[in-house]
Amino acid sequence: MAANIIIDSITRHIQLSADEQQHFMSLLQPKSFKRKQFILQQGEICKYSTFVIKGCLRGFTIDQNGDEHVLNFAPVGWWIADMYSLLTQKPGVLNIEAMEDTEVLLLSKANQEKLYHEIPQFERFFRIITENSLVSYQQRLIDNLSLTAEERYNNFCKRYPTLIYSLPKKQIASYIGVTPEFFSRMQHRMLVKDKK
Repeated sequence: MAANIIIDSITRHIQLSADEQQHFMSLLQPKSFKRKQFILQQGEICKYSTFVIKGCLRGFTIDQNGDEHVLNFAPVGWWIADMYSLLTQKPGVLNIEAMEDTEVLLLSKANQEKLYHEIPQFERFFRIITENSLVSYQQRLIDNLSLTAEERYNNFCKRYPTLIYSLPKKQIASYIGVTPEFFSRMQHRMLVKDKK
């Protein structure tokens, strides 16, 4: 099951032989996390790219006032890491936490480098993943500067269709950059508008 999810995800972008698939799987480390357990905390060095096979993770920062700012979610089939920390091997600013009991496959930075040499197609795969992530972050930044909260929420729904009903409203509010109270009022307004 876990192998199917990650191999399906990879073969959307690159083709691998059965031996290459097997070799790739041998470099992954399965791990389970309980709800609210941290995979990575601010100030730690990110040593892994994490692929979700069950559950959901969230990446967030905490500002000087102690307020959380959700940057991204990683539902089943998604990768997550503190990219700055992973690439520089310096302490990062991202916290990654399990939103529910979650199972992941960890790919260490060392094994990722090994893959690049042994199966060069993986360089293409991770370039595509990184480019998609960069495009998404840039779009999100532009959205936060130019769109209304309602429009940002609609974009959230398109990006994470599987999470709309399973995530706490507080987390969605943080992701779109509003207070939970504002988010509740906005949802109520949208429901009223839809009924008209």
